[in-house]
Amino acid sequence: MPYLCSRKQTKRKQNDQKINKMTTLVHFTKMHGAGNDYIYVDTLLYNIPDPAEVARRWSAPHTGIGSDGLVLIGDSNIPEADFSMRIFNADGSEAMMCGNASRCIGKYLYEKGITTKEEIRLLTRSGVKVLKLHVTDGKVESVTVDMGEPQLENTEQFLPSRGLDKGTFVSMGNPHYVIFTDDVDQVGETGRKLENHPAFPQRCNIEFANILPDGRIRMRVWERGSGITMACGTGACATAVAATVTQRKGRESILLMDGGELRIRWDETDNHVYMTGPAEFVFEGDIEL
Repeated sequence: MPYLCSRKQTKRKQNDQKINKMTTLVHFTKMHGAGNDYIYVDTLLYNIPDPAEVARRWSAPHTGIGSDGLVLIGDSNIPEADFSMRIFNADGSEAMMCGNASRCIGKYLYEKGITTKEEIRLLTRSGVKVLKLHVTDGKVESVTVDMGEPQLENTEQFLPSRGLDKGTFVSMGNPHYVIFTDDVDQVGETGRKLENHPAFPQRCNIEFANILPDGRIRMRVWERGSGITMACGTGACATAVAATVTQRKGRESILLMDGGELRIRWDETDNHVYMTGPAEFVFEGDIEL
């Protein structure tokens, strides 16, 4: 494993430099998937002792880098996965999983030469997710993520205290409440309230969706711990599942979010949800820990 050895040697060298120069600079990469932007750090090269605090500070739009949160990329401690990911929202809370971030990790690992695999097993707090990279001329054009089986409970739950129409609760390893409505722009006011509704003791991601005349699903999202974001991969999956179980759509959907489109397929054979979408580098830099 010559590459891993070189990474460890690099880490020791960088740690020595930190001691000698009395600096705590960390190299980061900013990426986005359909506008859902995170700060990515390779934890084999850098130790982040308090990721919750770092996520809050670095995610700040005016005094930090600005992002929806912090993603830590590391080795896997189980043989079933190749790499691991931890994700911290902009408010410092740790998330279970992020579909957009997982696609970005696939691109990061491949294009930085950390792996040559075009199918990567990624360990998350929601289990192992399989990433299939779609590569052209050495560049990852898009990534398909096996998001696993959706969990449905309290389907068509009614929240009368908010005066809302019926919504659908779907877990994609993290909780989502999907409301089909003509007014998806209520995401700010209503999403903020519903995130902390008593029906959701662990807080909840809230999606507002509308079926467009061309068949696509227009969706806006309030993410727990981050607020309004331009896209949410697990939210897109949850919305597509909700559209199917409420007989609004079939098992394949295109989700149109503020940051772009994702293609979602809920497979009948294995009951897994597959998400395909882009991943992009934004910029890199160094920042004090």
